[in-house]
Amino acid sequence: MPTAGSVTLPASGSSLSIVRRIAPPVHTPTRHVLLALTALWATAPLPAAAQSLPTEIVVTATRYPAPSMDLAANTARVGANRIALLNASHIHELGTQVPGTWISRGSGQEHLTAIRSPVLTGPGSCGSFLILEDGVAIRPTGFCNVNDLFELPSEQADAIEVIRGPGSALYGSNAVHGTINVLLPEPGDRDLELSGETGPDRFVRGKLLVNSPGNADHTGLVGGLLVDHDGGFRDDSGYRQAKGFVKHASALAAGRLDLGISASVLDQDTAGFILGEDAYKNEALRRSNPNEGSYRDANSQRLHVRWQPAANTADNGWDIHGFLRRSNMEFLQHFLPGEPVEKNGQASGGLTVLRHAMLGSARVTAGLDLEIANGWLEEFQANPETGTPPRPTGQHYDYDAWQWLASPYAQAELPLTPRITLVGGLRLEWLRYDYDNRMLDGNDRDDGAPCTPACLFIRPADRSDSFSNLAPNIGLLYRPGDHSALYATLTRGFRAPQAAELYRLQAVQDMADLNSEAIDSLEIGWRWQSPHLQIATAAFAMRKDDYVLQDSNRFNVSNGESAHVGVEVGIEARTESGFYGSLAATWAKQTYEFNQTVTGGDTITDGHDIDTAPRTLGSLRVGWERDPWLAEAEWVHQGRYYLTAQEAEDYPGHDLLNLRAAWSFSRAWTATVRVNNVTDTLYADRADFAFGNYRYFPGRDREAFVELAWRSP
Repeated sequence: MPTAGSVTLPASGSSLSIVRRIAPPVHTPTRHVLLALTALWATAPLPAAAQSLPTEIVVTATRYPAPSMDLAANTARVGANRIALLNASHIHELGTQVPGTWISRGSGQEHLTAIRSPVLTGPGSCGSFLILEDGVAIRPTGFCNVNDLFELPSEQADAIEVIRGPGSALYGSNAVHGTINVLLPEPGDRDLELSGETGPDRFVRGKLLVNSPGNADHTGLVGGLLVDHDGGFRDDSGYRQAKGFVKHASALAAGRLDLGISASVLDQDTAGFILGEDAYKNEALRRSNPNEGSYRDANSQRLHVRWQPAANTADNGWDIHGFLRRSNMEFLQHFLPGEPVEKNGQASGGLTVLRHAMLGSARVTAGLDLEIANGWLEEFQANPETGTPPRPTGQHYDYDAWQWLASPYAQAELPLTPRITLVGGLRLEWLRYDYDNRMLDGNDRDDGAPCTPACLFIRPADRSDSFSNLAPNIGLLYRPGDHSALYATLTRGFRAPQAAELYRLQAVQDMADLNSEAIDSLEIGWRWQSPHLQIATAAFAMRKDDYVLQDSNRFNVSNGESAHVGVEVGIEARTESGFYGSLAATWAKQTYEFNQTVTGGDTITDGHDIDTAPRTLGSLRVGWERDPWLAEAEWVHQGRYYLTAQEAEDYPGHDLLNLRAAWSFSRAWTATVRVNNVTDTLYADRADFAFGNYRYFPGRDREAFVELAWRSP
């Protein structure tokens, strides 16, 4: 689907300099440490020649390189040096760097994403986020996966960009609550790199990055490989994982040709929820695994080819991008009664034709996205029948579906005055499914015998469905001076139902109720950038209609309506003496805007907080960097949130302290130590209440990692 180029972020200071962001101090167990570090940073001198922050250049919002100050929208960027210092063992750690973002950690590499949203669950919840690799969606429009971020080689990325809220007309289905774009290194950007790391619970990881520059800028060959193993801090858990990518770029007489391949494989032994109120505080329970034998096996492959004619200029040109994708997954659904096994997969391809041009003083970006995909899904339960409505033994679902998509779009940036720019865009999208049910229609058992009462699972008869959506956006950018910018934007985001939402129905659902999900967003923002201080703030109000949600008892609810309002702040600062600080803070209120009672499920009340939607999120970092040393302390905050729509059960939130230090003891060698959860706080990565029980994924104890890295001098 959509594509965007990549760009190198200029380095600042030393080879260990980093890009940072995130949240405000509160009264926590780590408060005194943070206050002391903040005071130390605040008293450092700030002369005119102070060590400066880089000018932030981003690519995702406009699909071409542009200064973030020139955007009538938000974009957060986590740069290569920040990614390297974090050296995250789970994508959750990178998510804390961005305001308004919570990538909830599950077992092993599992996760659920929240961007200006609650943590969304259910068969199509992942369709609310557009996940890109070098600007190309990693899954077809109608066949997402809630864990798809673990397929990406984010550990070796050149940058990760996040757009919070619905995307502009340049992006279509799935850019509802947010967009994440993982930008891989370009040929010539990085040196030869090799590293090894060890940590608790038999954790080991090796990374290799090779680079062979060509005879022109950003040409040649670059490739990366990551292999890691985690023995798991809970019983009978852990994973083995490998990810890799290769990119080749050639400067030909007729233009530039780019070829990219990336792949991943995961073999995971999964630990399920622990049960009981405050079970995450019990030392014995938190390390137990009530679901021994749970597993997740997954693999993915992606190929893309990009062509840019030699006649292209900075203001006028074509960008043609073709791609192929494939993925397969099998896992035990330990979180459901009966613990059925799901198998799914997809094979897909597409073409994007993009045109940038100047029409008078207006810059116009127009294009066409084409996509075809075939996806399939099976669900089988070996365990005895359980639950009401019954979840019977045997086959629950077995279907495949073809998906066809065509989507033209255009966006223009028109300067009204030297300091005011009007931005407007429009996208039309048509999507069709051709669905084939490969077992009995209806909701009987797989042998045709009825359940008493009726079985939970409904299998529609073979059918075709199509959806058309039209989405505009309009924004205004005002530059009162060289260092500041104000913007306001009104955007509609949308997504057609996922195949799993249409054809993996439950007894309480009617296919006629399923429409395209739509979200309308108003955002007002202010940015300030100087050599030593960068500030980005945004206030937003969004309303979402016609979405399918899953309540705390895993029952599907159609025609959902919700409201989302909030304020986000990101600050970065750096001094000549080497002290730096960064802050990101989020306050958001997310509420149901409808009433509904599901038999055996939640009672949803208009105005109640949506479950798993903390009001406050954030992190704060203060540190000191002077070659060859770097030291940093990080506070991560997660606020209280409800576990059910009735607001009867909750999780109190938590605060964590992390420490990092790096020493470049030669031009080529760097040693890094990371200590997470320094105070050994007992907390939950995610809390839940379902089927009459509190359920938790317990957070890890204090843990230390040591890495030794070599980079070609």
